[in-house]
Amino acid sequence: MPLTRRQAMAGGGAGLAWLATGPATAQAVYPSRTIKMIVPYPAGGTTDLLGRMVADQLKSGLNATVIVENKPGAGTTLGADQVAKSEPDGYTLLMATSTPLAINKTLYKKLPYDPVKDFAPIGLVAAVPFALIINPQIPAKTLSEFIAYAKSKPGLAYGSAGNGSPQHLGAEMLRSASGIDIRHVPYRGGMPAMLDVIAGHIPFMVADLPAALQQISEGKVRVLGVTTPKRVAAAPDIPTIAEAGLPGYELVAWQGVVAPAGTPRPVVDALAAQMAKLMADPATRERLKALTLEPLPPSTPDDFAAYIKAEVARWADIVKNSGAELE
Repeated sequence: MPLTRRQAMAGGGAGLAWLATGPATAQAVYPSRTIKMIVPYPAGGTTDLLGRMVADQLKSGLNATVIVENKPGAGTTLGADQVAKSEPDGYTLLMATSTPLAINKTLYKKLPYDPVKDFAPIGLVAAVPFALIINPQIPAKTLSEFIAYAKSKPGLAYGSAGNGSPQHLGAEMLRSASGIDIRHVPYRGGMPAMLDVIAGHIPFMVADLPAALQQISEGKVRVLGVTTPKRVAAAPDIPTIAEAGLPGYELVAWQGVVAPAGTPRPVVDALAAQMAKLMADPATRERLKALTLEPLPPSTPDDFAAYIKAEVARWADIVKNSGAELE
């Protein structure tokens, strides 16, 4: 049975066995050269952090040389397209998110790759909560006060990690639910946008909670709510946006690793086995929780493939309701 979004968040997936390569793989033992992990976001963000954690596991588990290459741009399509068009041999991987693998399918009229057909899913890693943050100089300490402030300032600017990113869609969901008039300013990643919120160049954004938590604790930004359906365990004092005044509001993204379509199944399974080992490690799970990420249970490549198909459909509704569309 295909893995549903709820099952992926709550459980599902089985242990994965190491499968040795056979004669059809040109006699080569995998891996025999450097593996490249493409992160379609700038360094320093949540996806970059997770990509490096997975890379470290592959280094130790496969005794491999693994490099991480940040390839931001074009709303994650630049990095994703590079991987989609790479040789399907297991030496080029994508640390992907909901954006390139689900959101972009509906967002772009002409996407240079197909999220379902052009990748070989390997495994899910973590779910990512977001938070509504504002510059502390804004005279609002609650969500209702901020909505009132925004209504008094039509065209209030907000930043995001790029067109069609969860941050972008989260702010548009806020606009739709509250009736405020806001203006989108896309950045090449969530971290540059948050730095401009701190500096006061833009007043607010919906940011990755893991990246924003330290800024919140240091008072550099003010948080008005998290986007999860329930409060985040690592930050229990922050109310959800739903309980703060917008019932039904929910925005949670996810992260996972894929290879180019056509990658030999023994190679996919070898990689998936290492990811399953990483996600089963109690220390890793506690580290993710401390970063306000929700570790997902180990998933088989087939589970992840079914999950991506379901997520394309789920995010299609969110994108259409936001009115976002790109060439």
